[in-house]
Amino acid sequence: MSVTSIKKSFVFLRAIIIIRLINAFWVTTFFQPDEYFQALEPAWELAFGARSGAWLTWEWRHQLRSSLHPVVFSAAYLVADHGTRYLPIGSTAKTAVIVAAPRFVQAIIAALGDFFTWKLAMKIYPNSNDSSFALFLQLFSAWQWYCSIRTFSNSLETTLTITALYYFPWRDLLGVARTIKENPKMANSIHQRPGALRLSIICAAFAVLLRPTNMLIWLAIILVSFTRLCLKGPSPLSQAKVIVLFREAILCGTVALGVSLISDRLYFGFWTFPPYNWLYFNISKSLAVFYGRNPWHYYILQGIPLLSTTSLPFVLMALYKPSTSTEEQYNILRTMTLAVGITITALSLISHKEVRFIYPLLPIFNILAAPLAARFFTIPPPTTSQPPRLKKKMWLYLAVGINVLVAGYLSLIHQRAPLEMVSHLRKSYQDFPAAQKDDLYVLFLMPCHSTPWRSHLAHDSMNAYALTCEPPLHTAPNTPERELYRDEADRFYDDPIKFLSTELFAGEGRSPVPSYIAGFEGIEPWLHEFFESTSTGRNLGVTVKPVWSAFNGFFNEDWRRAGRMVIWETVPVERHTDL
Repeated sequence: MSVTSIKKSFVFLRAIIIIRLINAFWVTTFFQPDEYFQALEPAWELAFGARSGAWLTWEWRHQLRSSLHPVVFSAAYLVADHGTRYLPIGSTAKTAVIVAAPRFVQAIIAALGDFFTWKLAMKIYPNSNDSSFALFLQLFSAWQWYCSIRTFSNSLETTLTITALYYFPWRDLLGVARTIKENPKMANSIHQRPGALRLSIICAAFAVLLRPTNMLIWLAIILVSFTRLCLKGPSPLSQAKVIVLFREAILCGTVALGVSLISDRLYFGFWTFPPYNWLYFNISKSLAVFYGRNPWHYYILQGIPLLSTTSLPFVLMALYKPSTSTEEQYNILRTMTLAVGITITALSLISHKEVRFIYPLLPIFNILAAPLAARFFTIPPPTTSQPPRLKKKMWLYLAVGINVLVAGYLSLIHQRAPLEMVSHLRKSYQDFPAAQKDDLYVLFLMPCHSTPWRSHLAHDSMNAYALTCEPPLHTAPNTPERELYRDEADRFYDDPIKFLSTELFAGEGRSPVPSYIAGFEGIEPWLHEFFESTSTGRNLGVTVKPVWSAFNGFFNEDWRRAGRMVIWETVPVERHTDL
């Protein structure tokens, strides 16, 4: 690689990092609970101890998740915590820095994903305009803007996958033998430069350890590499190359597996293998369907369109017939399309589906679509020294505008209240008189995991409780007990007055009288009815009045989350006695 090329890459990487840092702190909305409860909550506990108040869900208590992911953010918390001790800032600012630390790290991770998407496109396409369009599609993707800077394991998985694909020895496995014969410099590159292959295997291994379904992508690529299914030209594989591949796969895979096992041993306190536990609980015990079922065509009719947005026509055309100029290029792109097809097909067989489960395919979509989009929107220059000229500008501006509007609404408006709520509670706690802080107690009456928890409440001495939604681990699949199971949040919404009277504020483990109740506006009539019209509620001697509320978007697919989010203060009333 020339010095000029290195400088160009550095300039691009720096620019992409700046864009993703702006992106990270521009997104102020809530998307899905896993961003917090499968990453930041265990990271918070890892950084600040078991008494820090972090909420560890059942997946962590049963070792379904790899500790490698939260370790990254726990390091960010510790660096921020120790670093702010030397800064002349108050406790409020210090807390804000610690809370924001994971977003900074995730922005770097997202930027690396964008960078390696561009680098892989440069490796595949000799035309710089095509590779530039791959980066353009990546940066102007509404989904990428909305999700890449969120601390999902899928976000890290996506970056690891595209990094592994960049370092993957495409030419050695999927090239054409006669091309290599004509150009000896291309021969035996994995013998001469095994470093790239090792990086590829290690990144792929960690992606699989984080999300076992990532294995589908790699099984598809390896299958095509060895069978030459749908490929052109004679195979460049030799016995020597196969030996090197197996040797490096065993060595690098063992290193990645060893790091994972040791990390999990240190985190959980005993030897365990989360990918196996994940498969056992989600597949064998069929617990994934507890969080929803989707039709088999979900990824085809919803997943791919949501990922691709306005680039969907180019993605579909590229999946059907990749735009290629050489046999080697055709083989690489066809392998990518087959990896997409196998992954989508396999994941479609699983009942529980989410768009982010196919998120690692987005960089592949953008690389496949890039030459078609470039040809549609630009005119090739007469000489290579001149930049291409735009055409069909109205369609280009429309496509960009749609992505900007979608990303802007989702990032700034839709479901912004959950983050505002916990931020308000955190600041209220900080402003509370020191003598009264121990008495502050917040009760969250809303669908479980509707807000971030300790990663945003921050203070371990801030007492709070939220409704839970533990799955029926004790039940067998397809049994009446499983079908009739109702978690705590379900029971509240099934019969709010009964739940509050006979469960939450009754019995030995009853809840103390909260200082504040947080929820969606629809529960206010139930609160008044309970506190003012039931004997259990009247005996608590309080009623509620709203002290804070926030807009939460124009719509929500869950009726329980409809309307504004509200914080009610409990205020004393004259105690009534039953006659």
